[in-house]
Amino acid sequence: MPTFSAHDGTRLAYHASGDGVPVVCLPGGPQDSAYLGDLGGLSAHRQLIMLDIRGTGGSATPEDPVSYRCDRLVDDVEALRRHLGLERMDLLAHCAGANLAAQYVSRHAERVDKLVLVTPSVRAVGITITTELRRETALLRSDQPWFPGAFAALEAILAGRGTDEHWQALAPFSYGRWDETARAHRAAEDEQLSMEIVAAFGAEGAFDPEATRAALARFTPPVLLLAGEVDTGAPPRTTAEFAGLFPNAQCVVQPGAGHFPWLDDAATFVATTTAFLGQGTTRSR
Repeated sequence: MPTFSAHDGTRLAYHASGDGVPVVCLPGGPQDSAYLGDLGGLSAHRQLIMLDIRGTGGSATPEDPVSYRCDRLVDDVEALRRHLGLERMDLLAHCAGANLAAQYVSRHAERVDKLVLVTPSVRAVGITITTELRRETALLRSDQPWFPGAFAALEAILAGRGTDEHWQALAPFSYGRWDETARAHRAAEDEQLSMEIVAAFGAEGAFDPEATRAALARFTPPVLLLAGEVDTGAPPRTTAEFAGLFPNAQCVVQPGAGHFPWLDDAATFVATTTAFLGQGTTRSR
């Protein structure tokens, strides 16, 4: 597994798969990138460079836990770009990784050719997802056998009474199909996630929505935001609002998909993403 040194000396790891022009991929969580797999086969079209966030996967634990904060992680992404020798790069981010990507673009817009945000978190840009919208999205799954228990858990969480058991019961809403593949994916992701790192990622000072929104309004390269039709975590309406913050963005809703659209329908996900990214152009220093 290749590694590189962050600005503070922390050794960070990344996974490279496939051939062609690189796409730098930022996982959600924040956590290591293993749960992304090869993004449904996207590695057949482009080389995927998947970063393990510091303290996760093959990356070392930093001496200063404050360095887990989202705004601090921007320096890790920039260190990776330099390590790869790329003057400019295509950037793809999933879920919480979209917060990091948005802040990277805010500070290093000249280093990004194209940006893909998959079922993105919206904390960095200060968009509110209402309880009504989450409930409305959840009700699209009312015909599923697991729905009564999962919806009761959602109601408890929305009411501020959520327990660990409720969060576990909510899992089916994240997938277009709650099958064995989804269950195995969820179990593996639970093992990879550190709540300490998650808390530090979004600690006080991590986000400046007003400044980020202003920077995104000046970001003119093409942007794709991909939403899952039945994703309660990043509902399509919210993702479309996020897309409206960019001057050159499109929002695509993948039918029947949840929070991990490359698992729900790999062919559609890859077709949508490759149509946007194209073959890419190598721009090395």
